[in-house]
Amino acid sequence: MAITFKHWAGACALALLSTVASAQAWPAAKPIRLIVGYPPGGGIDFAARTVQVPLQQALGQQIVMDYKPGASGMIAATELTRAAPDGYTLLLANTGPFAIAPYLQKKMPYDPVRQFTYIGQISQGSYIAVTRPDHPAKDLRAWVEWARSHKAEANFASGGAGTSTHLNGELMNQATGMNVTHVPYKGSAPAIQDLIGGQTQLLIDAGTVLLPQIRGGKLRALAVTGPKRDPQLPDVPTVRELGLGAMESVGFQGLVGPAGMPREVTERLSQELARVLAQPDVQAKFVAAGAEVHSLGSADFAAFVKGDNEKWSRLIRDRQLQLAD
Repeated sequence: MAITFKHWAGACALALLSTVASAQAWPAAKPIRLIVGYPPGGGIDFAARTVQVPLQQALGQQIVMDYKPGASGMIAATELTRAAPDGYTLLLANTGPFAIAPYLQKKMPYDPVRQFTYIGQISQGSYIAVTRPDHPAKDLRAWVEWARSHKAEANFASGGAGTSTHLNGELMNQATGMNVTHVPYKGSAPAIQDLIGGQTQLLIDAGTVLLPQIRGGKLRALAVTGPKRDPQLPDVPTVRELGLGAMESVGFQGLVGPAGMPREVTERLSQELARVLAQPDVQAKFVAAGAEVHSLGSADFAAFVKGDNEKWSRLIRDRQLQLAD
């Protein structure tokens, strides 16, 4: 019995030493795979590419982008849950697949709170409510009043059912007691084009996709949904300033891995990401794109995402929303 215990204890010690050695050696073994759940060229791709080069320089290892678009980012998130928790497979997370889309399914494909290791938040950004320049409404409060008296015409576009653009429209409906019609598109680009063309009347989307159209005079900004004004749009009021504080929301982006990653690897990644985000040129790139660097460590990022899950899942339940099979 004593010999068996010694052998068992020795095996455990060797396994522990092996795990520690492996964690210390990370990331020397191979390139790191960074999954992006959306096509190249969008806001998530922008965030991933902005941190990719400085982060791989800090880690001394190549970071390879791997695009897995589809199902509002859930295909990529689901794939991450199946990856080995060794620090060599990461994902650029955002609000849709990590706080909204899973709750719109009859059966959740994964638990956003429990099935991931939250490494660090990268940015937060207000959404911007926009319409075309010739619309009579000059701000979002005026648009809401217009919609009350033009129920047959009023609608809001989104980049797809279950996206943050969809849920922000539903948040508006809840905050105002209205039931403005939702018009979903396959992405933000076609939603913007139809809004400019007059087929739809409102879109609430991220600054990374809307700012070029606003600056070009093709769209009019009506409000920002964050707690403070966007420095890129200093004359545009917040929803709270317009008496629509219940519409307040921000989108997040951050780095996540599979559940069960070694603590040493998670801490190293979190620390290096924070250093990257402190670089002035990195911050300037995010500001220019309509986002704001908002670095959070592993524990704080996990707590923030948990709160976002509670907020959006409650809205989904209250509005009785569900994606069609």
